[in-house]
Amino acid sequence: MAHDIHIIGGGLAGSEAAWQLARRGYKVRLSEMRGGGDMTPAHQTDGLAELVCSNSFRSDDDEKNAVGLLHHEMRRLDSIVMQAGEVARVPAGSAMAVDRDIFSAEVQRALTEHPNITVVRERVDALPDSGPTIVATGPLTAQSLAESIVTATGSDRLAFFDAIAPIVHRDSIDMSKCWIQSRWNKRTEASNEDGDYINCPMTKEQYEAFHQGLIDGEKTEFREWEKDTPYFEGCMPIEVMAARGVETLRYGPMKGVGLDNPYDTTEEHPQGRWPYAVVQLRQDNKLGTLWNMVGFQTKLKYGAQIELFRTIPGLENAEFARLGGLHRNTFLNSPVVLDRQLRLNKAPHIRFAGQVTGCEGYVESAAVGLMAGLMAAGELAGHDWTPLPRDTAMGALLSHITGDADATHFQPMNVNFGLFPPFEERVHKKTRKEAYTNRAKESFGRWLEGMELAPA
Repeated sequence: MAHDIHIIGGGLAGSEAAWQLARRGYKVRLSEMRGGGDMTPAHQTDGLAELVCSNSFRSDDDEKNAVGLLHHEMRRLDSIVMQAGEVARVPAGSAMAVDRDIFSAEVQRALTEHPNITVVRERVDALPDSGPTIVATGPLTAQSLAESIVTATGSDRLAFFDAIAPIVHRDSIDMSKCWIQSRWNKRTEASNEDGDYINCPMTKEQYEAFHQGLIDGEKTEFREWEKDTPYFEGCMPIEVMAARGVETLRYGPMKGVGLDNPYDTTEEHPQGRWPYAVVQLRQDNKLGTLWNMVGFQTKLKYGAQIELFRTIPGLENAEFARLGGLHRNTFLNSPVVLDRQLRLNKAPHIRFAGQVTGCEGYVESAAVGLMAGLMAAGELAGHDWTPLPRDTAMGALLSHITGDADATHFQPMNVNFGLFPPFEERVHKKTRKEAYTNRAKESFGRWLEGMELAPA
């Protein structure tokens, strides 16, 4: 099948871009190297849109949360990632989490069944010299293509380390020491009877010993060229957080507030007292047989992980479906090398999308892919692109990575209200989040009405 546009990379961004273009009548060649004999250091399958680190799309609250607002905008644009996410959804409180295998299979099914999409299992080693192209190879871009990108951009790529959290088999968890509850008892309709998280409580003595174990545990050694690579703050290895101070984890992923330990009741706390510290596990698949350790991304060596994590109450006999890991991510200095439509300044027939642009997070990656697809579709149709308003979630994210960020210190960024333009009038702190989302929804609605987005 002759194609109108070539998309390189079948992750979330590439899959979303392909879907948006195909629905508008354009023929897409989607190249994915996994399944053609190549693999990345972090992926485990050849499935399109495979989730690597976590199974969470984070908050689904579109009234008070910037990520939830991004979900809302993507749904209004018929995002395949959000559609597949609903099919694969598992309980996660007010967050949106999915069964990884079902999610990937659903995206792949939709794309391979679409008559306008041809999925080709091939590695692309260089940027095309001509023809509309979207590069969505993600933060694990193959070395040969990465070198071609460096040559085309005229500047060195940037990089950071990203860490993966372990996954535990549910039937190996000792529930006589743990309990199920969502923090402050917040949970979704899809949750089980008591909540969405398994909670493993720790006393002060247990926590301090565990903290010391994180400090002392044997860790992955860096190669010489990796030693100066920074971590992304939103995916910090737990032992790196621990090194910042003994209390850091208790105010981060191991905080016990809002969780009532039923094994520690008193007259004052008949429902149970808050634990000194807690390890939470979140359901990772639809069957509920796999649970991931929330916030436990790690670069500890495998043996050290098993030894230390089995000191956690309830995990003494834990069987791990996957241990934590560490990989090096690559991204562009997008404010310098891309224009406002994600096109490469030195080769405008090429757009970039997803995490390689410097956005961070599954949903953000897919959203940038969605926008790249819409931009490319408009260009193919001969339409002028109407910029997304900066007070929308998608517009704020796009503006940040294509020019609003400080290029000198550019780092990957999740969507957040700090990227949104401030209000001219004073808005009380208690209602500011609602004000941001209300303004964004109105602005996005007006933009959508003026766009020619209907499928061909």
